[in-house]
Amino acid sequence: MSCSVNLRAISYENEDKQIFKDISLNLGHEEKIAIVGSNGSGKSTLLKIIAGLINPSSGYIEIFHNKINELKDFSKYRSDIGYLPQDVTNHFLCPTVIEDVIFSLRAKGISKEDALNQGKQILQELQISHLENRVIFDLSGGEQKIVALAGLLILKPKILLLDEPTNALDEQSEKRIIEILNSIKKSMIIVSHHRSFIDSLVSKVYRLDCGSLGEMS
Repeated sequence: MSCSVNLRAISYENEDKQIFKDISLNLGHEEKIAIVGSNGSGKSTLLKIIAGLINPSSGYIEIFHNKINELKDFSKYRSDIGYLPQDVTNHFLCPTVIEDVIFSLRAKGISKEDALNQGKQILQELQISHLENRVIFDLSGGEQKIVALAGLLILKPKILLLDEPTNALDEQSEKRIIEILNSIKKSMIIVSHHRSFIDSLVSKVYRLDCGSLGEMS
């Protein structure tokens, strides 16, 4: 199987404390996996390393079999990796839904007309066209999560990295997130503590515990 992401002996220390050591992991093409673990085990930190937001203390990452030696090497893959943080409140840059969803396209030089057409299309695909002109901070937590996801998907990333995508959502919002993620054919790493949620999505579950990562049966 062709791999999207390979972790090679990744370790991370914070203030002289070893968070995890010698983590290795392979994410196949369009494979969906989950990482679980207790609070403070380093799940979110590991996801940020894979997203190219922080450097590991040692080890390295391969993206599409290309070795990443430092953060600047991620620059050519930024559009290929969509990272959704646990708290999306600070993720938004524009007041209304459609403005925020198309922001990344406009930043890349796409014309306003083309960006709007693509934005309307992704809102339709995610069944949130009715939110197009709403102020983002007037939305529910579930609606905000889906809008943030739309802002990632409009760039057509090959890899999605999702940190607790259903955290604090009601049952209906969680069900909608599951439907969306199951419909997406992309490589995906999901960090979550919600086992029933990840069991409905992924093929493999890994547990990060006591500084090491292992596949769960």
